[in-house]
Amino acid sequence: MITGASKGIGYAAARELAGLGASLLLVARDEDYLEQVCVELTDDFPGIDVLSFAADVSEAEDRMAVFDWIADLDTPLSILINNAGGNMPKATLDYHSAEYRSIFEQNLFSAYEMCRLAHPYLTQHANAAIVNIGSVSGMTHVRTGSPYGMTKAALHQLTRNLAAEWAIDGIRVNAVAPWYIRTQRSEPALADADYLDEVLDRTPLRRIGEPEEVAAAIAFLCLPAASYITGQVLAVDGGFLNYGF
Repeated sequence: MITGASKGIGYAAARELAGLGASLLLVARDEDYLEQVCVELTDDFPGIDVLSFAADVSEAEDRMAVFDWIADLDTPLSILINNAGGNMPKATLDYHSAEYRSIFEQNLFSAYEMCRLAHPYLTQHANAAIVNIGSVSGMTHVRTGSPYGMTKAALHQLTRNLAAEWAIDGIRVNAVAPWYIRTQRSEPALADADYLDEVLDRTPLRRIGEPEEVAAAIAFLCLPAASYITGQVLAVDGGFLNYGF
C-alpha cells in the first residue's frame, strides 16, 4: 500500500514496485486522478492487480475507511509506504496554530496511525516492510519551515522506534530522506533561477533528483535483498548532507 500514490514520489514508487511484480493498493485524495493512475498502471503492467481508494489519510475517519476497505478485500498486505504529506513554508513566527498543526497531521500523525492500523496485517508475513518518506529537512536546516523539519525529524525517530519494537513481528521499518526532487510540489521553487542555482551549489552531484531515483531506494528497502536492514534513514540527496566548506 502506498499513500500519496497518484503523483511524484508515490507514483514513481508504484511504478517501480509494479515493475518488480508487486500488486498495488493505492491511496490518494484526488479520486479522479487516482483512477487515471490505476488505468495507466494496469495497462503498463498487465500481470499485476492495481486497486485504489480515495482518502485523506490525515483524517482519522478516512484512515479507518482505508482499512475497512482492506478488510473487505481480504487481501494480504506486506508493504506500507507512508508517502502522503504536505507543507506550507513560512517563517516560524508567521504560522497560525491551525497551519502548523495541519502540517503535523499530514506528515507525522497520519504515518503514525497508518503504521498502527497496518500492524495486524503486516504481522501475517515473515518479512513485511514499512518505508516512511522523510526528508533531509529532518536532519539539518532547510528553508522549508520549522514545522516541516520537526515532522520529518519525528518521522525518522518513529522509524527507529518501530524498527526496534516490531522486529520481533517480522516487520522491518526504514525511511528515505530526499533532498530536492523534481515533482509538481517542487516546481514553483525550482522555477526561480537564482534559487535553483543556490540549490545546485549545495548539491555535490550538481543536479535535481528524479522521483524514480527515490523510488528505487524505496523498492530496495522493501526487497529480500534488504532483509538485514532496519531502522535506517537513507538519504537520497545527491550528497547534500555531506557538503561542508
